[in-house]
Amino acid sequence: MTFDRRRNEFPTLASGIHLLSHSLGPMPRAVRESTLEYCDAWEHHTSEDAWATSWWTLSRRVGDRLARILGGEPGSVQIQPNASIALATVASCFDFQGGRRNKVVTTELDFPSMEYIWDAQRQVGAHVEVVKSPDGITVPLEHIRDAIDEETCLVALAHTSYRSSYRVDAPAIVERAHAKGALVLLDVYQSAGVVPLHAADWKVDFLIGGTIKWLCGGPSSGYLYVRPDLQKDLRPRLTGWVAHDAPFEFAAAPMRYARSVRRFAQGTPSIPALYSAIPGLDIVESVGVTQIAAESQRRTQMMIDFARERRWTVNTPLDVERRGGSVMIGVDDAKAVAEQLAEQRVFVDWRPGAGLRISPHFFNTDEEVDEALRILAGLIE
Repeated sequence: MTFDRRRNEFPTLASGIHLLSHSLGPMPRAVRESTLEYCDAWEHHTSEDAWATSWWTLSRRVGDRLARILGGEPGSVQIQPNASIALATVASCFDFQGGRRNKVVTTELDFPSMEYIWDAQRQVGAHVEVVKSPDGITVPLEHIRDAIDEETCLVALAHTSYRSSYRVDAPAIVERAHAKGALVLLDVYQSAGVVPLHAADWKVDFLIGGTIKWLCGGPSSGYLYVRPDLQKDLRPRLTGWVAHDAPFEFAAAPMRYARSVRRFAQGTPSIPALYSAIPGLDIVESVGVTQIAAESQRRTQMMIDFARERRWTVNTPLDVERRGGSVMIGVDDAKAVAEQLAEQRVFVDWRPGAGLRISPHFFNTDEEVDEALRILAGLIE
Protein backbone atom coordinates (compact mmCIF):
# COMPACT_ATOMS: atom_id res chain seq x y z
CA MET A 1 0.00 0.00 0.00
CA THR A 2 1.37 3.43 -0.96
CA PHE A 3 1.64 5.84 1.94
CA ASP A 4 0.95 9.49 1.07
CA ARG A 5 3.54 11.40 3.05
CA ARG A 6 2.20 14.81 1.94
CA ARG A 7 5.77 16.06 1.54
CA ASN A 8 4.76 18.84 -0.85
CA GLU A 9 2.81 20.36 2.06
CA PHE A 10 6.03 21.15 3.99
CA PRO A 11 8.55 23.56 2.40
CA THR A 12 10.88 23.03 5.39
CA LEU A 13 11.68 19.51 4.20
CA ALA A 14 13.75 20.93 1.34
CA SER A 15 16.33 22.18 3.86
CA GLY A 16 17.35 18.73 5.11
CA ILE A 17 16.21 15.67 7.05
CA HIS A 18 13.73 16.92 9.66
CA LEU A 19 13.62 14.54 12.65
CA LEU A 20 12.48 17.13 15.19
CA SER A 21 8.73 16.58 15.49
CA HIS A 22 9.13 16.01 19.23
CA SER A 23 10.27 19.64 19.46
CA LEU A 24 9.00 21.71 16.53
CA GLY A 25 7.11 20.29 13.59
CA PRO A 26 7.81 21.72 10.11
CA MET A 27 5.54 24.52 8.98
CA PRO A 28 2.79 23.46 6.58
CA ARG A 29 2.74 25.45 3.36
CA ALA A 30 -0.89 26.42 3.99
CA VAL A 31 -0.01 28.32 7.18
CA ARG A 32 0.90 31.39 5.10
CA GLU A 33 -2.53 31.41 3.46
CA SER A 34 -4.28 30.75 6.77
CA THR A 35 -2.38 33.59 8.44
CA LEU A 36 -3.32 35.91 5.61
CA GLU A 37 -6.97 34.99 6.17
CA TYR A 38 -6.54 36.24 9.73
CA CYS A 39 -4.93 39.45 8.47
CA ASP A 40 -7.76 39.99 5.98
CA ALA A 41 -10.40 39.46 8.67
CA TRP A 42 -8.64 41.96 10.93
CA GLU A 43 -8.12 44.48 8.13
CA HIS A 44 -11.79 44.42 7.18
CA HIS A 45 -13.05 44.37 10.75
CA THR A 46 -14.49 47.87 10.35
CA SER A 47 -16.94 46.69 7.69
CA GLU A 48 -17.55 43.16 8.93
CA ASP A 49 -17.35 42.20 12.60
CA ALA A 50 -14.60 39.57 12.73
CA TRP A 51 -15.54 38.59 16.28
CA ALA A 52 -19.16 38.01 15.43
CA THR A 53 -18.56 36.23 12.11
CA SER A 54 -15.74 33.86 13.08
CA TRP A 55 -13.35 34.73 15.89
CA TRP A 56 -15.61 34.15 18.88
CA THR A 57 -16.43 30.57 17.88
CA LEU A 58 -12.94 29.73 16.55
CA SER A 59 -11.69 28.33 19.87
CA ARG A 60 -14.64 25.96 20.04
CA ARG A 61 -14.22 24.83 16.43
CA VAL A 62 -10.49 24.16 16.82
CA GLY A 63 -11.16 22.54 20.20
CA ASP A 64 -13.62 20.12 18.63
CA ARG A 65 -11.07 19.17 15.98
CA LEU A 66 -8.51 18.47 18.68
CA ALA A 67 -11.11 16.45 20.56
CA ARG A 68 -11.34 14.06 17.60
CA ILE A 69 -7.56 13.52 17.68
CA LEU A 70 -7.65 13.02 21.46
CA GLY A 71 -10.51 10.52 21.26
CA GLY A 72 -12.93 12.82 23.04
CA GLU A 73 -16.41 14.15 22.38
CA PRO A 74 -17.32 17.54 20.89
CA GLY A 75 -17.38 20.18 23.60
CA SER A 76 -14.64 18.53 25.66
CA VAL A 77 -11.60 20.67 24.72
CA GLN A 78 -10.90 24.28 25.65
CA ILE A 79 -8.07 26.06 23.85
CA GLN A 80 -5.38 27.40 26.19
CA PRO A 81 -2.44 29.80 25.77
CA ASN A 82 -0.08 26.87 26.38
CA ALA A 83 0.10 23.58 28.27
CA SER A 84 1.53 25.21 31.39
CA ILE A 85 -1.54 27.43 31.73
CA ALA A 86 -3.75 24.40 31.05
CA LEU A 87 -2.08 22.55 33.92
CA ALA A 88 -2.24 25.56 36.22
CA THR A 89 -5.96 25.94 35.44
CA VAL A 90 -6.58 22.37 36.55
CA ALA A 91 -4.46 22.88 39.68
CA SER A 92 -6.55 25.92 40.54
CA CYS A 93 -9.66 23.70 40.77
CA PHE A 94 -8.34 22.01 43.93
CA ASP A 95 -8.35 23.22 47.55
CA PHE A 96 -5.19 21.63 48.89
CA GLN A 97 -5.82 23.07 52.36
CA GLY A 98 -9.42 21.95 52.54
CA GLY A 99 -8.96 18.44 53.93
CA ARG A 100 -6.79 15.36 54.00
CA ARG A 101 -7.17 14.63 50.25
CA ASN A 102 -4.37 16.94 49.14
CA LYS A 103 -1.89 14.60 47.47
CA VAL A 104 -0.70 14.90 43.87
CA VAL A 105 1.19 12.00 42.27
CA THR A 106 3.68 12.79 39.48
CA THR A 107 6.83 11.12 38.10
CA GLU A 108 10.39 12.29 37.56
CA LEU A 109 10.08 11.69 33.80
CA ASP A 110 7.55 14.52 33.42
CA PHE A 111 8.33 17.77 31.61
CA PRO A 112 9.87 20.45 33.90
CA SER A 113 6.81 22.76 33.64
CA MET A 114 4.74 20.13 35.41
CA GLU A 115 7.31 19.80 38.18
CA TYR A 116 7.58 23.58 38.62
CA ILE A 117 3.82 24.06 38.81
CA TRP A 118 3.31 21.24 41.30
CA ASP A 119 6.24 22.42 43.40
CA ALA A 120 4.55 25.83 43.60
CA GLN A 121 1.36 24.17 44.86
CA ARG A 122 3.25 23.01 47.94
CA GLN A 123 3.04 26.62 49.09
CA VAL A 124 -0.75 26.29 49.29
CA GLY A 125 -0.84 22.91 51.01
CA ALA A 126 -0.33 20.33 48.27
CA HIS A 127 1.54 17.14 49.17
CA VAL A 128 3.40 16.20 45.98
CA GLU A 129 4.81 12.69 45.60
CA VAL A 130 7.23 12.27 42.71
CA VAL A 131 7.53 8.62 41.67
CA LYS A 132 11.14 7.86 40.76
CA SER A 133 12.46 6.17 37.64
CA PRO A 134 14.90 3.36 38.47
CA ASP A 135 16.63 3.58 35.09
CA GLY A 136 15.94 7.09 33.79
CA ILE A 137 13.83 5.55 31.02
CA THR A 138 10.72 3.99 32.59
CA VAL A 139 8.54 4.29 35.68
CA PRO A 140 7.16 0.87 36.70
CA LEU A 141 3.37 0.82 36.65
CA GLU A 142 3.23 -0.83 40.06
CA HIS A 143 5.22 2.07 41.56
CA ILE A 144 2.69 4.57 40.21
CA ARG A 145 -0.23 2.46 41.38
CA ASP A 146 1.30 2.06 44.85
CA ALA A 147 1.62 5.83 45.21
CA ILE A 148 -2.12 6.38 44.64
CA ASP A 149 -4.03 6.18 47.90
CA GLU A 150 -7.06 7.63 49.72
CA GLU A 151 -5.24 10.95 50.23
CA THR A 152 -4.65 11.42 46.49
CA CYS A 153 -6.74 14.03 44.72
CA LEU A 154 -4.93 14.00 41.38
CA VAL A 155 -2.52 11.82 39.42
CA ALA A 156 -0.76 14.10 36.93
CA LEU A 157 1.92 12.68 34.67
CA ALA A 158 3.21 12.56 31.12
CA HIS A 159 1.51 10.03 28.89
CA THR A 160 4.74 9.93 26.84
CA SER A 161 7.95 11.23 28.40
CA TYR A 162 9.95 13.93 26.63
CA ARG A 163 13.13 12.40 28.11
CA SER A 164 12.83 8.79 27.04
CA SER A 165 9.65 8.37 24.96
CA TYR A 166 8.30 6.08 27.71
CA ARG A 167 4.52 5.69 27.45
CA VAL A 168 2.46 4.90 30.53
CA ASP A 169 -0.47 2.47 30.72
CA ALA A 170 -3.23 5.06 30.82
CA PRO A 171 -6.25 2.75 31.38
CA ALA A 172 -4.55 0.98 34.29
CA ILE A 173 -3.65 4.27 35.98
CA VAL A 174 -7.16 5.70 35.50
CA GLU A 175 -8.71 2.53 36.90
CA ARG A 176 -6.53 2.64 40.03
CA ALA A 177 -7.01 6.37 40.58
CA HIS A 178 -10.78 6.29 40.21
CA ALA A 179 -10.99 3.32 42.58
CA LYS A 180 -9.25 5.50 45.18
CA GLY A 181 -11.41 8.55 44.47
CA ALA A 182 -8.69 10.48 42.62
CA LEU A 183 -8.71 12.19 39.21
CA VAL A 184 -6.15 11.73 36.43
CA LEU A 185 -4.41 14.29 34.21
CA LEU A 186 -2.20 13.14 31.34
CA ASP A 187 0.23 15.40 29.49
CA VAL A 188 -0.14 14.19 25.89
CA TYR A 189 2.13 16.78 24.28
CA GLN A 190 4.46 13.99 23.09
CA SER A 191 1.57 11.71 22.08
CA ALA A 192 -1.10 13.64 20.21
CA GLY A 193 -0.64 13.26 16.48
CA VAL A 194 1.65 10.22 16.61
CA VAL A 195 0.00 7.89 19.16
CA PRO A 196 -3.71 6.95 19.08
CA LEU A 197 -5.47 8.47 22.09
CA HIS A 198 -8.80 7.37 23.55
CA ALA A 199 -9.83 9.96 26.10
CA ALA A 200 -13.47 8.90 26.32
CA ASP A 201 -12.77 5.16 26.38
CA TRP A 202 -10.06 5.58 29.02
CA LYS A 203 -12.44 7.73 31.11
CA VAL A 204 -9.46 10.01 31.79
CA ASP A 205 -10.38 13.27 33.52
CA PHE A 206 -7.95 15.76 31.92
CA LEU A 207 -5.54 15.89 28.99
CA ILE A 208 -3.18 18.77 28.30
CA GLY A 209 -0.87 19.49 25.38
CA GLY A 210 -0.19 21.78 22.46
CA THR A 211 0.12 21.95 18.69
CA ILE A 212 3.82 22.83 18.35
CA LYS A 213 5.12 19.27 17.93
CA TRP A 214 3.53 16.26 16.23
CA LEU A 215 0.44 18.27 15.21
CA CYS A 216 2.54 20.53 12.95
CA GLY A 217 0.90 23.61 14.42
CA GLY A 218 3.88 25.69 15.48
CA PRO A 219 4.22 27.49 18.82
CA SER A 220 0.59 28.45 18.92
CA SER A 221 -2.22 26.70 20.75
CA GLY A 222 -2.32 24.77 23.98
CA TYR A 223 -5.39 22.75 24.90
CA LEU A 224 -7.19 21.25 27.87
CA TYR A 225 -9.51 18.26 27.61
CA VAL A 226 -11.99 17.90 30.49
CA ARG A 227 -14.18 14.81 30.84
CA PRO A 228 -17.69 16.08 29.96
CA ASP A 229 -19.50 14.84 33.06
CA LEU A 230 -16.83 16.46 35.24
CA GLN A 231 -16.99 19.94 33.72
CA LYS A 232 -19.93 21.30 35.68
CA ASP A 233 -18.42 20.37 39.06
CA LEU A 234 -15.15 22.33 38.85
CA ARG A 235 -14.54 26.01 39.53
CA PRO A 236 -11.02 27.03 38.44
CA ARG A 237 -9.51 29.97 40.31
CA LEU A 238 -7.33 30.73 37.30
CA THR A 239 -10.04 32.27 35.17
CA GLY A 240 -11.05 35.29 33.12
CA TRP A 241 -13.88 37.03 31.33
CA VAL A 242 -14.20 34.44 28.52
CA ALA A 243 -15.01 31.76 31.12
CA HIS A 244 -18.10 33.68 32.26
CA ASP A 245 -21.51 32.24 31.42
CA ALA A 246 -22.53 35.53 29.80
CA PRO A 247 -19.22 37.25 28.98
CA PHE A 248 -20.75 40.15 27.06
CA GLU A 249 -22.82 41.21 30.05
CA PHE A 250 -19.51 42.36 31.60
CA ALA A 251 -21.03 41.65 34.98
CA ALA A 252 -19.32 42.37 38.28
CA ALA A 253 -18.03 39.57 40.51
CA PRO A 254 -18.77 36.98 41.74
CA MET A 255 -17.88 34.78 38.80
CA ARG A 256 -20.69 32.87 37.09
CA TYR A 257 -18.98 30.07 35.20
CA ALA A 258 -19.97 29.01 31.70
CA ARG A 259 -21.99 25.79 31.63
CA SER A 260 -19.58 24.19 29.18
CA VAL A 261 -15.87 23.49 28.79
CA ARG A 262 -15.48 27.23 28.20
CA ARG A 263 -15.48 27.65 32.01
CA PHE A 264 -11.80 26.57 31.79
CA ALA A 265 -10.89 29.55 29.57
CA GLN A 266 -9.20 32.69 30.82
CA GLY A 267 -8.92 35.95 28.86
CA THR A 268 -9.08 36.82 25.18
CA PRO A 269 -7.87 33.89 23.04
CA SER A 270 -4.87 34.17 20.71
CA ILE A 271 -6.68 34.31 17.39
CA PRO A 272 -3.59 34.33 15.13
CA ALA A 273 -2.29 31.23 16.91
CA LEU A 274 -5.50 29.38 16.09
CA TYR A 275 -5.24 30.30 12.42
CA SER A 276 -1.67 28.97 12.31
CA ALA A 277 -2.68 25.66 13.94
CA ILE A 278 -5.49 24.77 11.53
CA PRO A 279 -3.42 23.62 8.49
CA GLY A 280 -1.47 21.12 10.60
CA LEU A 281 -4.70 19.68 11.98
CA ASP A 282 -6.03 19.41 8.40
CA ILE A 283 -3.03 17.33 7.36
CA VAL A 284 -2.87 15.10 10.46
CA GLU A 285 -6.58 14.33 10.23
CA SER A 286 -6.42 13.61 6.50
CA VAL A 287 -3.47 11.22 6.88
CA GLY A 288 -5.01 9.63 10.00
CA VAL A 289 -3.41 9.10 13.40
CA THR A 290 -3.84 5.31 13.18
CA GLN A 291 -1.82 5.18 9.98
CA ILE A 292 0.70 7.69 11.35
CA ALA A 293 1.15 5.56 14.47
CA ALA A 294 1.77 2.40 12.46
CA GLU A 295 4.47 4.15 10.43
CA SER A 296 5.99 5.57 13.63
CA GLN A 297 6.17 2.17 15.29
CA ARG A 298 7.75 0.61 12.23
CA ARG A 299 10.41 3.31 11.87
CA THR A 300 11.27 3.62 15.57
CA GLN A 301 11.78 -0.15 15.60
CA MET A 302 14.03 0.18 12.56
CA MET A 303 16.08 2.81 14.38
CA ILE A 304 16.34 0.76 17.55
CA ASP A 305 17.43 -2.33 15.61
CA PHE A 306 20.10 -0.27 13.82
CA ALA A 307 21.39 1.09 17.14
CA ARG A 308 21.42 -2.25 18.95
CA GLU A 309 23.28 -3.95 16.11
CA ARG A 310 26.06 -1.43 16.78
CA ARG A 311 25.79 -1.72 20.56
CA TRP A 312 24.78 1.91 20.96
CA THR A 313 23.01 3.00 24.13
CA VAL A 314 19.25 3.22 23.59
CA ASN A 315 17.52 5.39 26.21
CA THR A 316 14.03 4.48 25.00
CA PRO A 317 11.79 1.50 25.85
CA LEU A 318 12.30 -1.46 23.51
CA ASP A 319 8.65 -2.53 23.84
CA VAL A 320 6.68 -0.84 21.06
CA GLU A 321 3.60 -0.67 23.31
CA ARG A 322 5.50 1.35 25.89
CA ARG A 323 7.12 4.01 23.71
CA GLY A 324 6.04 7.05 21.77
CA GLY A 325 7.32 8.43 18.47
CA SER A 326 10.89 9.28 19.49
CA VAL A 327 14.08 7.29 19.97
CA MET A 328 16.79 8.55 22.32
CA ILE A 329 20.37 7.51 21.54
CA GLY A 330 22.99 7.93 24.25
CA VAL A 331 26.23 9.39 22.88
CA ASP A 332 29.24 11.17 24.33
CA ASP A 333 28.78 14.96 24.10
CA ALA A 334 25.30 14.81 22.60
CA LYS A 335 25.25 18.58 22.04
CA ALA A 336 28.33 18.42 19.80
CA VAL A 337 26.98 15.42 17.88
CA ALA A 338 23.66 17.21 17.27
CA GLU A 339 25.59 20.20 15.92
CA GLN A 340 27.67 17.96 13.64
CA LEU A 341 24.51 16.32 12.33
CA ALA A 342 23.02 19.74 11.61
CA GLU A 343 26.11 20.62 9.57
CA GLN A 344 25.18 17.64 7.37
CA ARG A 345 21.54 18.77 7.23
CA VAL A 346 20.23 16.16 9.65
CA PHE A 347 18.14 17.95 12.25
CA VAL A 348 17.70 16.36 15.69
CA ASP A 349 18.22 17.70 19.22
CA TRP A 350 19.45 16.50 22.58
CA ARG A 351 18.58 16.67 26.28
CA PRO A 352 20.67 16.10 29.40
CA GLY A 353 20.51 12.48 30.49
CA ALA A 354 18.66 11.46 27.32
CA GLY A 355 21.22 11.93 24.57
CA LEU A 356 20.07 12.57 21.01
CA ARG A 357 16.31 12.78 20.45
CA ILE A 358 15.35 11.52 16.98
CA SER A 359 11.77 11.50 15.71
CA PRO A 360 10.60 10.39 12.27
CA HIS A 361 7.08 11.54 11.40
CA PHE A 362 4.74 10.53 8.59
CA PHE A 363 6.32 12.97 6.11
CA ASN A 364 9.80 11.42 6.43
CA THR A 365 10.83 8.73 3.95
CA ASP A 366 12.53 5.49 4.91
CA GLU A 367 15.49 6.59 2.81
CA GLU A 368 15.83 9.77 4.91
CA VAL A 369 15.76 7.85 8.17
CA ASP A 370 18.33 5.37 6.87
CA GLU A 371 20.60 8.17 5.63
CA ALA A 372 20.39 9.99 8.97
CA LEU A 373 21.33 6.82 10.87
CA ARG A 374 24.30 6.15 8.59
CA ILE A 375 25.57 9.70 8.97
CA LEU A 376 25.23 9.32 12.75
CA ALA A 377 27.10 6.02 12.57
CA GLY A 378 29.93 7.76 10.77
CA LEU A 379 30.18 10.36 13.52
CA ILE A 380 30.07 7.80 16.33
CA GLU A 381 32.26 5.11 14.85
